[in-house]
Amino acid sequence: MTENELATIAVDISFKIHKTLGPGLLESVYEAAFAYELTKRGIAFTRQQGIVAYYEEEILDVGFRADIIMENKLIVELKSVERLEKVHHKTVLTYLRLAKMKLGLLINFNVELIKEGIHRKILGQLT
Repeated sequence: MTENELATIAVDISFKIHKTLGPGLLESVYEAAFAYELTKRGIAFTRQQGIVAYYEEEILDVGFRADIIMENKLIVELKSVERLEKVHHKTVLTYLRLAKMKLGLLINFNVELIKEGIHRKILGQLT
């Protein structure tokens, strides 16, 4: 699957979860539901995958973790906050750069309409 096809699935899953659970829960609840939906659909993914950061040739021993990575092509960062800050957007772009991926979604479930909480982040050209 392409990054765009995976993103479409991620958006569909987000709509289903938000419709079922609503806003205001902990991020971990949305992450578990998201993982459940991916498993049901037979899509390969990892949860809380570490992202390696380098400084020059040195591997930095720090705890960057992407919430969900779908098929090693799409990073999905889940939030449940009153308001997304600029740093949340920048974090997804940094994760994309460090993981050498092109597309990410930043999804905030703490919104009245989930379409207002979904943000697409692109780093480089998509194929």
